[in-house]
Amino acid sequence: MADPVTYRPRPGEIPTQPGVYRFRDAKGRVVYVGKAKNLRARLSSYFQDISALHPRTATMVTTAASVEWTVVGTEVEALQLEYSWIKEFDPRFNVKYRDDKSYPWLAVTLSDEVPRVMVGRGAKRRGTRYFGPYSHAWAIRDTVDTLLRVFPMRSCSNGVFKRSQQVGRPCLLGYIDKCSAPCVGSVSPEEHRRIVDDFCAFMGGQTSAFVKRVEKEMYAASEELDFERAARLRDDLGALERALEKQAVVLGDGTDADVIGVAEDPLEVGVYVFHVRGGRVRGQRGWVADRSDDGDTAELVQGFLLQLYAGEAGEAIPREVLVPVLPSDGETLEELLSELRGSRVRLRVPQRGDKRALHETVTRNAEQSLALHKTKRASDLTTRNRALEEIAEALGLDEAPLRIECYDVSNLQGTEVVASMVVFEDGLARKGEYRRFVIRGVEGQNDVASMHEVITRRFRRLLDEQSRSELRPGTDESGPMLVDPDTGRPRKFAYAPGLVVVDGGPPQVAAAARALAELGIDDVPVCGLAKRLEEVWVLAPDGQVDEDPVILPRTSEGLYLLQRIRDEAHRFAINHHRSRRSKSMVESVLDDVPGLGEVRRRSLVKHFGSLRKLRLAEVEEIAQVPGIGPATAASIKDALAKDDAARRASGKNVRVNTATGEIEED
Repeated sequence: MADPVTYRPRPGEIPTQPGVYRFRDAKGRVVYVGKAKNLRARLSSYFQDISALHPRTATMVTTAASVEWTVVGTEVEALQLEYSWIKEFDPRFNVKYRDDKSYPWLAVTLSDEVPRVMVGRGAKRRGTRYFGPYSHAWAIRDTVDTLLRVFPMRSCSNGVFKRSQQVGRPCLLGYIDKCSAPCVGSVSPEEHRRIVDDFCAFMGGQTSAFVKRVEKEMYAASEELDFERAARLRDDLGALERALEKQAVVLGDGTDADVIGVAEDPLEVGVYVFHVRGGRVRGQRGWVADRSDDGDTAELVQGFLLQLYAGEAGEAIPREVLVPVLPSDGETLEELLSELRGSRVRLRVPQRGDKRALHETVTRNAEQSLALHKTKRASDLTTRNRALEEIAEALGLDEAPLRIECYDVSNLQGTEVVASMVVFEDGLARKGEYRRFVIRGVEGQNDVASMHEVITRRFRRLLDEQSRSELRPGTDESGPMLVDPDTGRPRKFAYAPGLVVVDGGPPQVAAAARALAELGIDDVPVCGLAKRLEEVWVLAPDGQVDEDPVILPRTSEGLYLLQRIRDEAHRFAINHHRSRRSKSMVESVLDDVPGLGEVRRRSLVKHFGSLRKLRLAEVEEIAQVPGIGPATAASIKDALAKDDAARRASGKNVRVNTATGEIEED
């Protein structure tokens, strides 16, 4: 491990112009590539005190043994050179978006004398027009097969085409009217080229003209009593409609855009893209990458756009790119993409309307893609065993913690304080063992005291369960009954965990350790996982929190498992808190309704479940709740209307959160 001081450039040696820099390790391999508007300012940030750096950045600068840079004229040139070096050297500390598969393209070989339509993968070639990419090869092959009856262009390979020319007979597609058979001169190359142009125009989004033309020809053939041709045109029209159904319109203005959604956590990032051409989704792709630096979302988006579009040109780059946040060098990146396309390219964050709704859909796909990746990773038995062994080794445990319990506290400015307990056994969630706590012994926003209370309540219950000494069935031995003899199910809180994880840093760990010590429990290890830097805080031999946290490697399966457990505890606590907050909002709004006591308010909460649903209900629906008559229902509706009016009069914007279904205020 090198000391950055040994290779730090001398003062004044680094230029202040824009440029690109490379960090190399002791063997000369490039480990990181970056760009900067001001090389001196950027590189100086790497050579500050190691303790002030992000852990991943600190790992990079201690792995490297030298740094070099290249000055360029403009920021656009810096972007281009940065991408070229990342592609050439494949540095280990740069984020690399790995596609889980090669996505197929629909290609038309326009450079051939007799162009061919085909489905292919891999690198693009000059003189070929591409559509897509598409998520499934079978889907685009099915679409092409449907359209060939309307646009009978060549789809055979070069070998089949030459063999048909030699023997003077077309292949099967020529006999079933799915090819115009240019191989045997049924149509001239010029006529076939017109069919190809029509096909490309249809795939490019100019669909209405072809549908109207086929309809017109169908009606004309019917009027001329040529019913056989009219029937063929009717079938062609059906084929066009089926092809269009597979590519539903999502943006009514015929927009050409790539819509990019991002889902991230401290260790990984998932990216999903919808390719929209002519207002229709032509394809979609997903990536998952390890986070190897401390860049924010804006830097992640910029790096992804560089990898997605660099090396592309022309129509492969859309006129508009919709992103969750603008890249850190948005204007420079726009200029680079505009040069590659040959016309203006805009980067935008959608704010409202159809584009906003579509972007939310893409973001949900990114979240699901990342969740699926995590699920696949967690489902592997060997990986789970390695994770538990790494945790045991890092924390100095005598054995792998087969049962891990994690605790998190949630509140809103000190109100409705709740806590969650989630359980993982053998690295897998045991949702039947999850528990929720309502904190009542703590006033105000005090996460430390709340953590102390929940740990105390959980382990006092453990001691109570273990104190039950009963005769074990079929033996003469007595001891704690961990299984209920009547139901055959484990007793609640009966099992002691192999490890307690708290969501937080030293204060929360100290509170949990103090609670266990007060109960006389000294055989349950405790650790805390801090969100910002993913540091693991443990207890020193004297029972106090160690001053130095345990830093697990970024690629550690043990860190990944701890993070997943912590995130699950946070999710469970947030859901509990939202549920209680929604019910409390219902009760507070209805406090002044005459004739509505506590029992009836609870009936309303149980019947409707949330304030949002109660606000949307009509008087007749409210009156159907047991104990609520028409007069009381009308009073409830009036109280809700007055509450809405009061909120708006105070300048608060009341809206429904589509993600949570709750009423929110701006």
